[in-house]
Amino acid sequence: MISIALIGSTGSIGRQVCSVVGRYPDKFRFSALVARGNREVFLSQVSRFRPRRAVLTQEGSFAGMPSAIDGVLFSEGEENALECIEDCDVAFVAASGFAGLKYSLKAIACGKRLALANKETLVCGGGLVMREAARRGIDLVPVDSEHSALWQALHFDRRAPFEQLILTASGGPFYGKSKAELAAVTVRDTLRHPTWQMGAKITVDSATLLNKGFEVIEAKWLYDAPFSKIRTVVQPTSIVHSMVAFADGSVLAQMSYPTMEVPIQLALTYPDRLPSGLQIPDFAALGEIRFLPLERKAFPCYDLALTAGEMGDGYPCALNGAGEAAVHAFLRGQIGFTRIAEVIEEVLSRTPRVRADDYESLCEIDRRARGEAVKIIGNGV
Repeated sequence: MISIALIGSTGSIGRQVCSVVGRYPDKFRFSALVARGNREVFLSQVSRFRPRRAVLTQEGSFAGMPSAIDGVLFSEGEENALECIEDCDVAFVAASGFAGLKYSLKAIACGKRLALANKETLVCGGGLVMREAARRGIDLVPVDSEHSALWQALHFDRRAPFEQLILTASGGPFYGKSKAELAAVTVRDTLRHPTWQMGAKITVDSATLLNKGFEVIEAKWLYDAPFSKIRTVVQPTSIVHSMVAFADGSVLAQMSYPTMEVPIQLALTYPDRLPSGLQIPDFAALGEIRFLPLERKAFPCYDLALTAGEMGDGYPCALNGAGEAAVHAFLRGQIGFTRIAEVIEEVLSRTPRVRADDYESLCEIDRRARGEAVKIIGNGV
């Protein structure tokens, strides 16, 4: 029986982790469930799974809410949430944003197997995280569908040799749109992703392709790959999740219908593949699987992400902080869609080169980038 501390249980990924654990109650149990909010969903999860600990990270979250379930210790605040990682076999970090980095570092410090569904951990702190994971011999398992696909094609060995890592992107809802057309898109248009069901922030990032830029940065760290060996192509149906090319000219692809339950379940069961109840793709019905080019300059956020990754040091962390601030402003109706890239670009231009060797340095870079983004948005610069 493997015990799991799930960080971010009420989000899109967290709910699907609960689905997988519910499918195999004889193999997995939750030692802890941690969430930021959505109290009703959280209480429902706690009632169903009865973890030893249940933590809402916002102080006062349990006010006016039943918090007594036999055998469950309820608490609030980030310190209690971090403490949950000390008593588990697997830390499943599904929290979104920069906040997920501290949980990943805590899991590494505690010597826990880390199932990583938080992009920002490697985008912001890739050098620090990979150095600490290597030093402590931590098993870091990728959960993103693209990185799980690469990991599978490499036979579950992130150190296996390859010639190219080929990430796929759906292209989002706006592939092929002109800049004038993009200037008119609404939040509702943006959240209408053609193939995936995700949370609002990552859906916007998928529409701008900032998310795909993040994945290129992640690939650099996960597979110790130079950017010259990482490519991205558009695969509109999201059937091919990523591919690996090898020295002999062979290419291995991982394919499935677009659902996160496959990489989530595999992160917990590998090297075993257990039934998931999910349908195997009907290739005759699909007819064809198309690939289209991804022009770097056609998606400014993607281009900015690659530029920040190539610059290194604290720039990817600043990229993320600015991106989070800009996307939240877009979702609140404060800025238009095309302003997201403009805000990020301006923040990066104001960001000095700073080495990011420790968590405190990363926090300062993140804080400064968000502050600059808020000023730019407020001033309409």
